[in-house]
Amino acid sequence: MNILKMENITMQFGGVVAVDNLSLEVNEGEIVSLIGPNGAGKTTAFNVVTGVYAPTNGAVWFNGNKIVENHPRRKMKKLYAGKDKTVFNGHLEPTPDKITKLGIARTFQNIRLWKSQTVFDNVLIAKHLRRTSNVFSATFRLNWKEEKKQREETAELLKILGLYDVKDELCTSLPYGLQRRLEIARALATNPTLLLLDEPAAGMNPQETAELTDFIRRIRTDFHLSVFMIEHHMDLVMDISDRIYVLNFGALIAQGTPDEIQNNPDVIAAYLGESEEDSDYSDKPYAVEEEAE
Repeated sequence: MNILKMENITMQFGGVVAVDNLSLEVNEGEIVSLIGPNGAGKTTAFNVVTGVYAPTNGAVWFNGNKIVENHPRRKMKKLYAGKDKTVFNGHLEPTPDKITKLGIARTFQNIRLWKSQTVFDNVLIAKHLRRTSNVFSATFRLNWKEEKKQREETAELLKILGLYDVKDELCTSLPYGLQRRLEIARALATNPTLLLLDEPAAGMNPQETAELTDFIRRIRTDFHLSVFMIEHHMDLVMDISDRIYVLNFGALIAQGTPDEIQNNPDVIAAYLGESEEDSDYSDKPYAVEEEAE
């Protein structure tokens, strides 16, 4: 059963098509990777799933329910350069907090921890997403039982993830690899069923990358998660992924198992380059990412 389905997603900024008619699925319990050269549209695709961007066209399904849908509207009716212009006619545009409450959590390409907070508070604040208290109950401490429970759950999560010994440290004082782990812990604190990891191994040395690989496998099993990951470290991708999707200039050029992807000539050409006259993508506008990859 698929937990996530992206259906004919196109994301267009003005005249630039960053993601072009992308369809993919993540099945329950899988680790699926989305790879491609810099600027291929990977982070843009993540931003559509998590409500940062409303797609220009297409739909996103989560646990069998449509959570995002859009079609070319207003000025985009004339500017639209994608496919399937008339397939979708609904408009669902939830904000990132609502997406997270559904059970989708993410990390970012650049670490985005709350720098002035401790390790413990970084995770506890994320748990507040699930709080039921309001201003009145919080003011008069009527929610103390819920607060106590969330603090206990935060401590337990940090123990499971090997961060309890540094719980009172400022997050910025941690080594880089532990900061990455803390960011994942903060995402797990929202109780997701789907975890999106945007380049979790960025900036890591080989030992840290190997530890991260084992860590992702463990949290997939221990927390009963599906994982959807963007990553440039091909050793990690090939070692950990059940299936892989490959983007180039916003378009899907390959999908399959790690063995199939490693031997796919289109993937090899996308990563190693080819002459313009041999390329099927030379006429594509260069894709735009929200963040530098």
